Amino acid sequence: MAPALPAPLAVSLGDPAGIGPELLATAWAARDVHGLPPFFAVGGADVLGAAARQRGLDIHLERIADPAEAAAVFPRALPVLDTIDGAYRPGVPDRAGAELALASLTRATALAVSGQACGVVTGPIAKSLLAEVGFVHPGQTEFVAAACGVAAENAVMMLAGPALRTVPLTVHVALAEVPRLVTADLILRRGRIVSAALTRDFGVARPRVAVAALNPHAGEDGRFGTEDQSVVAPAIAALQAEGIAATGPHAADALFAPHNRGTFDVALCMYHDQALIPIKALDFDAGVNVTLGLPIVRTSPDHGTAFGIAGQALAHPGATMAAIRLAGECAARRRA
Repeated sequence: MAPALPAPLAVSLGDPAGIGPELLATAWAARDVHGLPPFFAVGGADVLGAAARQRGLDIHLERIADPAEAAAVFPRALPVLDTIDGAYRPGVPDRAGAELALASLTRATALAVSGQACGVVTGPIAKSLLAEVGFVHPGQTEFVAAACGVAAENAVMMLAGPALRTVPLTVHVALAEVPRLVTADLILRRGRIVSAALTRDFGVARPRVAVAALNPHAGEDGRFGTEDQSVVAPAIAALQAEGIAATGPHAADALFAPHNRGTFDVALCMYHDQALIPIKALDFDAGVNVTLGLPIVRTSPDHGTAFGIAGQALAHPGATMAAIRLAGECAARRRA
């Protein structure tokens, strides 16, 4: 059963040439089976209708003028806040589609910030195309953080799935830059944000934070690098001194083994692939990108636009439904 929410969720369309619209339509069609909370799409009624037909879905859409109408409409039709629209050309991204994606993202985020939506679920975008129409942020996480008045470094990306939660300390940077960027201060700040968010949004009373090592075998007493002894271990000790249940540094090659995954609630990882490879290996079709440290709830399916398979009914809807479900669960906990 879907949780009771103070307002519906706003879902941005994503790039209309990608798989976002068809998966959003599929999620509404499966809302009862998967216990999804009420949500509405922001713009793109024509795009969503065409995407649903292309996928072979017989669904109803209803344009609404106010987010407050969405909850009553949701049981019978997919509510679409009819502010913006465009053409559906799956697999053919263009400037007009990027403009629609940006307008949808902007409006959906603003509705969450104002409280007219209890959270925002962001559809997949193509960052290079958005940059051509004035998008100045590295990604949607930074965009949403700025809209909330939160510094980008305090908006923390967590990947969450049924089997695992991970947080990358560094994200879209070259691997050669990681040792310089991983500092004790970074580990401390992220550890605090992650621990507090797991309690507030996930209901974990005392989160267990496993910190992965930077080097193989956690440096093996300095033979494979000294950062784990000189940087990572002192940061873990400082987190422990603050009452946070942090452990490590753990050798990353064994941290995600089945017998270890039950010993922690989240893994704080040193770099992008260290965090994302285990999530995508274990929970590819149910992985959710959650932004921690914000005054609003924000989630996103942990996949991209997949232009190459858009409109072919090949994309799996699991991550989109998981992102909607998780956003509802987090919003309900904040309300409690």
